[in-house]
Amino acid sequence: MGFSENVLTKGKSGKLEVRTLHSRGSFVMCKYLNPETLKLADKKTKLTLKREDGTIEDYFIIPLRDPKRSLLIRAEAEEKGRKVWNQQTQEEEDLWMLRSKG
Repeated sequence: MGFSENVLTKGKSGKLEVRTLHSRGSFVMCKYLNPETLKLADKKTKLTLKREDGTIEDYFIIPLRDPKRSLLIRAEAEEKGRKVWNQQTQEEEDLWMLRSKG
């Protein structure tokens, strides 16, 4: 099968690979703050992915000593209907709240 150069890439081993869509969707990143000081409680970040079909995957991003590297760990699924604190609006909101652009 012939592929355009736009989708071909070389892997670490130097072999040619086809860059293929796995899934597409939306994401939310959350940081964790101390509720008394509003300073970072932990260096980890939580990345929540929502695919177009509604499937949700949660990951923790944990920074390593090398600032260019982080560890990605799959997190256990949480209950639906989660809320997050929005520092800009100073209000809680649904994790998957859709914002209007503008």
